[in-house]
Order: sequence, then structure tokens, then C-alpha cells
Amino acid sequence: MSLQVQPVHPLLGARISGVDLACVDDATLAQIEAAIVEHKVVFLEDQHWSAAQQKHFAERLGELHVHPVFEADPGVRELVVFAYDDKRKGANDTWHADVTFAERPLKYGILFAEEIPPLGGDTLWVDTEAAWQALSTPLKQTLEQLSAVHTFHNSFSPDDDAGIERLERSRSLMPRPTRHPVVRTHPVSGRKSIYINRAFTSHICDVSRVESEHLLALLLQHLQIPEFQMRWAWKTNTVAIWDNRSTQHLAVADYFPNRRRVRRAAVLEEARPV
Repeated sequence: MSLQVQPVHPLLGARISGVDLACVDDATLAQIEAAIVEHKVVFLEDQHWSAAQQKHFAERLGELHVHPVFEADPGVRELVVFAYDDKRKGANDTWHADVTFAERPLKYGILFAEEIPPLGGDTLWVDTEAAWQALSTPLKQTLEQLSAVHTFHNSFSPDDDAGIERLERSRSLMPRPTRHPVVRTHPVSGRKSIYINRAFTSHICDVSRVESEHLLALLLQHLQIPEFQMRWAWKTNTVAIWDNRSTQHLAVADYFPNRRRVRRAAVLEEARPV
């Protein structure tokens, strides 16, 4: 296959063309994976994937995660379906890296756009490595000594019935929070990044409550600097693959009453973040 990689943003994001993901050989797969690590998120348009084909592709990149709460594809339990409209609104419009509440979070997220609204429904990604590099040296030295607690319970609001149901289910299935470093090192590139997020990080360990709140607020605000971010406007049959170790993302909930339906496969890391 003749694979072309074209950056779409100065920091992160690239469009890959010349590839049919339904029939990728090992050499091409290695090129795609290298592009994911380098560009942090890649986009492949005009793909025609069944759920089974998406699962097969994802399995070639590593062990798949089965989400304990979100709705699965009817025929492939390893795929999560996010189907939202004005009657069923999602909870993904908060900055997050996927599944950081687990001991082994995700390495890659692989999203296939089945149905896209005529306007809106974009996704934003932020480069957490670039955000780390922009911090001052004294602050970096402090953060490198710290760890933080991540919990799934943080991500559900008790303000609506769906949130209450998912909150209770998450408490029964994942009662224990997980601790990860505030600054992690990418196992392939060796680059460091900020590893806290608004959806799942509850507090920073070994500091006072006030210090934890202020440090988290500072980092979360820092990650919102537009220069660290890129925005993608979806088309149907587009695939996005992102490196969950060096990015966070947010799905913009601005398309109601229209419908948006996407399928996600999730590839686990081989080990805990360090």
C-alpha cells in the first residue's frame, strides 16, 4: 500500500491516505502505529468498516478493553457505541484521557464515525506532551514527585437518571480508585506528559486538600490553552486513532436535536503508566 501522512496541525494530528483499513498488511500497520506515536492522533477517511473488521484491526495493536458500563455493539462486546441525540445526551464533553481509572489505561482509542450530524459534533484533542514542555522548570520538578488518584465515579453526574444509574453501576463494578503519576513517560518515545484529567482525576496525593485543588486547577486550565489543541470536523466513515498516553480529548455536544453515532475500540497499555 502507498501510505501518505499529512499533518493537519502544527503540534498534533495527521491525515493518512492511501490505506484501506479492512486489509492492512503488517508493514503498513507498523507505519500507521509509528504515525500515531509521532502525530498523536491520525485520521483516515472513506473507510468502510464492519464492527468485526474494526475489532480485528484493533486486536492487532494489543489487548482490547471491555468497558464495564457503556453500551456495547450488539455483535461485538469489545466495541463501545456512543449514540446520542436530544433524547439521550452523552457525557463525553469533558476533557479526558480514556480509562485512566484502570490500573492499565488505554494505549489507543480507535473511533469509527457511523452517523454524523450535518453541523457540529466535532472532537478536540490536546497535546499533553506540549503542555508539559511549556511549564516552568521549578513546577516540573514539583510535579514529577507527585501522583494522583483516578476514579470512574468522578465522571457521572447524579443530576439525571442516566447519570445516577451509571454512577451506581460503576461503584459496584469498580469500587477501588487507581493511583497514577501526575507526569508520565511515554514507553515508546520517552517523552513526558501531564497525566491528570478533569473527568477521572479526583485529587493529588501527599499534599493538602487546598494544594491538590490549586495544582489540579492550574494544570487543567493550562491544558485548555488553544495552542496545544486541534479540532476535527467529522465526516461519515472516518476513522480516528489517537495515542491515549500523550493526548486528551473532548466531544463537543453542540449538535442536538441531531444524532451522532460512533463506535470505539480500545487498546490497553501493556503496563501501568510510569
